[in-house]
Amino acid sequence: MNTAQRHRTVPTGIALLAAVGALFVSLPLIALLVRTPWSDLAGSLSRSGAWTALRVSLVVSLAASVISVLLGVPLAFVLARSRIPGRALLRAVALLPLVLPPVVGGIALLAALGRSGLIGRWLASAGIQLTFTTTGAVIATAFVSMPLVVLATESGLRAIPLGFEDAARAAGASRLYALRRVTLPMLRPQIVAGAVLAWARALGEFGATITFAGNLPGRTQTLPLSVFVAQQTDPGGAVATSLILVAVSVTVLVLMRKRLFAA
Repeated sequence: MNTAQRHRTVPTGIALLAAVGALFVSLPLIALLVRTPWSDLAGSLSRSGAWTALRVSLVVSLAASVISVLLGVPLAFVLARSRIPGRALLRAVALLPLVLPPVVGGIALLAALGRSGLIGRWLASAGIQLTFTTTGAVIATAFVSMPLVVLATESGLRAIPLGFEDAARAAGASRLYALRRVTLPMLRPQIVAGAVLAWARALGEFGATITFAGNLPGRTQTLPLSVFVAQQTDPGGAVATSLILVAVSVTVLVLMRKRLFAA
């Protein structure tokens, strides 16, 4: 049955519920567009500090995306290809930030890397402080976004038949060469998809960032934090700043539509 036939067989009740669902998610976005101070958009963005927050957000989210790929791809390889004991537990821990409330993640980071944390106390004695710094914001956003890279990469690895690597090894290729010339090129779309989704997730992170890195303008105040602050004193500025995040989110969905909605 083709796609058009499937659409024609959708029951009326389901279609009505789908319409309600579409209205449920679209109405707030429509209201956001209606409430935007279009006549003073540039002024609202300037007053709310959106441009500075955007710069911080880009730096933090891009750095977090790079860290997520550098650490998440090897972790996905271990989860997909190894037979180490406790692999299921390792996967659960690796993906936990996806379902963990972000503020809890921030508290956990404080317990580990804060000035009195398990590791943070040693870093503090060496003169290294992560809390309330841009580096701390990067760590917080990478913590919540890396699982997206792990998920995308592991699913890609499981879809690649081992026969391709075996054939390369049988032809005399080393394991590293087979990985670099066979596996990684086939895995590139999944890695790119995971990196983009991780970047988008890092760009919108709020709870872990404000808990671990604080809300310092020009240092750790990202766009979501800027929206939160502007809402207290300048609702128009908060709406205008929110539009930036909406625009970025829509752009990501458009660029990733073939990956996310291949069916």
